[in-house]
Amino acid sequence: MVVLWLLPPVAVTLVAMVWVTWLGRESRGEVDRDEAVRRLGAALDPQPSRWRPWARTRPMPGYAVAPRPPDRSTGVAIRRRPPAA
Repeated sequence: MVVLWLLPPVAVTLVAMVWVTWLGRESRGEVDRDEAVRRLGAALDPQPSRWRPWARTRPMPGYAVAPRPPDRSTGVAIRRRPPAA
């Protein structure tokens, strides 16, 4: 009895999900496999296309600080003692 207020939003949500699923089902035309491979290759092509001449013409930004050398790990934990006073 307490959660009856939840039924209308759940019903509306389910109806919307079914409606969108049904609506999107017909709009997806089948694409030939060769055409899909060609499109994928064009999208992954590192060369800038004639449609996007600004793409990848700028150099990649560098880092603001120099990278630190990696810590040398020996695999052994060393407990350091505080200096004697």
